[in-house]
Amino acid sequence: MEMKCKNHAVYKLLAISAMIISIVTSCADKGVENLKFVDPDIGSVGILLQPTRPAVQVPNQMVRMFPVRKDYIDDHIRFFPLSLISHRNGEIFGLMPFTGKYENRPPVSSWDPQLEVTTPYYYSTWLDDFKTTVEFAPGKKSGYFRITYPEGAEMNLSLRIVQRGKWEMKSPTTLSAEESFSGMKAYIWAETNREGNFTQVEGTNQAKKEGFFTLTNQGSNVLEFRYGLSFISIEQAQKNLSSEIPDWSLEKVKQIAMGEWGKVMGRIETEGGSQARKRTFYTALYRCYERMVDVTEEGKYYSNYDGRVHNGDRKFYVDDWIWDTYLAHHPLRAMLDPDIESDMTDSYIRMYEQSGWLPTFPILWGDNPCMNGFHSTVMILDNWRKGIRNFNLEKAYEAMKKNATQATMLPWRNGPKCRLDDFYSANGFYPALHPGEKETEPLVHGFEKRQAVAVTLGHCYDDWALAQVARELGKTDDFELFMKRSENFRNLYHAERGFFMPKDSLGNWIDIDPLFDGGPGGRDYYDENNGWTYLWQVQHNLPGLIDLMGGKQAFENRLDQLFSESLGRSKYETWAKFPDFSGIVGQYSMGNEPSFHIPYLYNLTDSPWKTQKRIRMLLDTWFPDNLFGIPGDEDGGGMSAFIVFSCMGFYPLVPGLPLYTIGSPVFEKITIHLENGKKFVVSAPGCSETNKYIQKAELNGKDLNIPWFSHDDLMNGGELILEMGPYPDREWGTGHFAFPR
Repeated sequence: MEMKCKNHAVYKLLAISAMIISIVTSCADKGVENLKFVDPDIGSVGILLQPTRPAVQVPNQMVRMFPVRKDYIDDHIRFFPLSLISHRNGEIFGLMPFTGKYENRPPVSSWDPQLEVTTPYYYSTWLDDFKTTVEFAPGKKSGYFRITYPEGAEMNLSLRIVQRGKWEMKSPTTLSAEESFSGMKAYIWAETNREGNFTQVEGTNQAKKEGFFTLTNQGSNVLEFRYGLSFISIEQAQKNLSSEIPDWSLEKVKQIAMGEWGKVMGRIETEGGSQARKRTFYTALYRCYERMVDVTEEGKYYSNYDGRVHNGDRKFYVDDWIWDTYLAHHPLRAMLDPDIESDMTDSYIRMYEQSGWLPTFPILWGDNPCMNGFHSTVMILDNWRKGIRNFNLEKAYEAMKKNATQATMLPWRNGPKCRLDDFYSANGFYPALHPGEKETEPLVHGFEKRQAVAVTLGHCYDDWALAQVARELGKTDDFELFMKRSENFRNLYHAERGFFMPKDSLGNWIDIDPLFDGGPGGRDYYDENNGWTYLWQVQHNLPGLIDLMGGKQAFENRLDQLFSESLGRSKYETWAKFPDFSGIVGQYSMGNEPSFHIPYLYNLTDSPWKTQKRIRMLLDTWFPDNLFGIPGDEDGGGMSAFIVFSCMGFYPLVPGLPLYTIGSPVFEKITIHLENGKKFVVSAPGCSETNKYIQKAELNGKDLNIPWFSHDDLMNGGELILEMGPYPDREWGTGHFAFPR
């Protein structure tokens, strides 16, 4: 398998390089050159969980396409969607070429991985069953397919409705479609370069009016199919197509999309480092631009948060899973694309104005409450403190405070509070049930449970962020109230057990095994992970956590134990109950988002070199440049942002504090081209697989003996120089640093 993966990686590199070599040789655009390192198929076979989606799209834009199949090792393609509803949440519309007679069922075909080419801006595959080649290039609100059938074949194109809707023939070369899903509609206007006849057939139910388009046998065996997508109307879909793809040229669409990706890939230049490192790095950077997506169409957008079309030039973004993205994805965008991040933040506020609640997982059709916590509060604070201020902070505060005081904290819910939330307000912790005790609150999700410890810890962070915004606005009483609430984590720390543990409604400890109890995913008390992961979920008050554990040395010892502690049972038994607990190192889970910050916590001890050691080991072990290169659910940029930061050599340890903590870069030099025209450089001469430890550091010509620098340091431009070596320097990074609150 290892050799096959390596052969696959080499093939992909050669295929992508060949496609752009003519451009690279005639153009000095470093970004386009860096595109050769992007392999969207990295991570497209899930080790345990969901694979990555190799989306072909323009960065942060509406039309996203990848073939519908289970994963890379599924040998059948079911169809090619015209776009996605949301990352990993289904498709809308679809087409599938086939030859011969329609067999009264949607056609599918096997495919050959060695004959598939996937890049961010272009896709091509060979359909074995129909001896047909399918190519695709994306626009922003449009797309372009080119289908080459075998000579002399009866050429057909199956047109699908995924949920409810219909296709209609407008002329021999024009079709339209509409599809209803999740309480809203999408519209397609499509044009073909060949005349044909449309035959309607029933889908899997009467609401699916599917059909197939049959070409006449005269002329070329190539069908070109271009389309516009709209969430406003058929007429707007036609406008989107005509404004973006006026010509019958797949090459033009591909070149424009390539240019957009070139701009993205040119934002960060790398020097040194292996080809494998660059493939992992630039592929991760590509994934960070899948979401959120801009659904604005010529100065208008449809919002299903109030069911209306809105006018206005400001872009409206949807599709964000904030539990995953507030940790590193939003901070990465705040650094690279603050104007886009500003529009995304403002979109959250408009969603509140339109729906009455600040969403938790704002996707295309509305809030899709998942996981726990209101971490958009942290994201908004982080952006404000990083100078991203083109939004109404007072209105944002109104929204955040409403969520904090009137919404339920229950996982996978969003709406008015219940009695468990009132209990939390009065007692400072979410009450848990004893093992086997029957649930009494009907709002509790049947599978997701109360997650009492995880909910308490997550909302402490959110309340801290809310308190900080209150202070920014001069709301002293609210600042004091929410700062007090942010200390509620102390109520669940069990000093003798050394874990955050659940309590019942009487305030009594519930005696559980924090490593394994709590049902599937530990959801009665934790969430997807066990008590070891949630031991570190006090990012907003790390000095307070250190004090709870008995000081810096005890804190460091506990971190050491985390990475070396046995599971106490087989991996089979562990994964049967904790499938999200992936990328295991001791009791550490690299494959789940709450773990991202943990290896950087050594920078709060007298052993920052252990952060350097751990980060390199984790990157080496769990993020190779092959089909298995993502250890958990990547979630459309959530995990990839961790890779981008960690490869550059620093990380936003506490979103909400405009600081970065230093790890171990994998390149000898990275240059970040900032939106303000300045550059921030991390130079690590001699950096290699062996030379991973920092011996000495300078920031803008001044010695640096703390593993920290500020967001202002970065955005003002400058250079961080790290002298690297093969052995730890146990003194570097131990200078005094007063951790802010």
